[in-house]
Amino acid sequence: MMTTDPDVELLWREQDREPRPGLSVGRIVRAAIEIADAEGLEGLSMRKVADRLGFTTMSLYRHVPGRDQLVDLMLDEAYGERPNPPREGQGWRERLEAAARQGWRLRRRHPWLAEVRGTRHLPGPNVIAHFDHMLSTLTGTGLTPSEVIAVVNMLGRFVDAEALTLVETRREERRSGVSEQEWWGAQDALYERLDRFPTLSRLWEEGGWDHPEDSFEFGLRRQLDGIEALIHKRDESRDENSSCPECGTPLEPAPSGRPRVYCSRACRQRAYRKRQNG
Repeated sequence: MMTTDPDVELLWREQDREPRPGLSVGRIVRAAIEIADAEGLEGLSMRKVADRLGFTTMSLYRHVPGRDQLVDLMLDEAYGERPNPPREGQGWRERLEAAARQGWRLRRRHPWLAEVRGTRHLPGPNVIAHFDHMLSTLTGTGLTPSEVIAVVNMLGRFVDAEALTLVETRREERRSGVSEQEWWGAQDALYERLDRFPTLSRLWEEGGWDHPEDSFEFGLRRQLDGIEALIHKRDESRDENSSCPECGTPLEPAPSGRPRVYCSRACRQRAYRKRQNG
């Protein structure tokens, strides 16, 4: 029997095909996203959402239990913007890069996504679909299942870190009314003290800060290079004559796609039942 949890039920609810008049979860979530897009998560409150929709705060709680649940709903709504399907003939690197860029564009449209911190946010169907899509880009690479998950999590954290820098920069610019470039350009008292540091001074004199690398582009390339090196290492060490871990039957190399692990569906099911039973 499937267990139920009210927060999970709310996230995984059936979407209304026809918008109903009056207050609804969908209207609440969309209004909250508009507020967060303009003011960040720090500017989001149930009261502001209610005011934007012309309802009382208490009326919102009949649809969404609280702010935490609202943020989870907002995440899933934002992730509903589906990635473009991969083009025919693309390799894993092109597919993974496209998925990472999709996440980057999403955070540029909704900077508050990078402000959602912590590890205990319930994922909705759109968040899971995005994660599943990223995992699928590494099918057939020879990475172990745990490595596939680790690679996708690592890349996701990189995109979040880059997006969070944008969020913090914009927040300071709103607070101070001074742009990032103007603020750093006014720090003459600091720059006068930096000539005692030889490496920094040499890089400065050689134009290291004149045309800085785009941090996202540079970081994404280096991340993908590292993943590619790991995949090559796995390819070189992969034993094409490996045996089924359940029955010991030699495995024939897979013609394409994901490498074979078990010789048959029956062996795969036996292994699955063993894991389930501990």
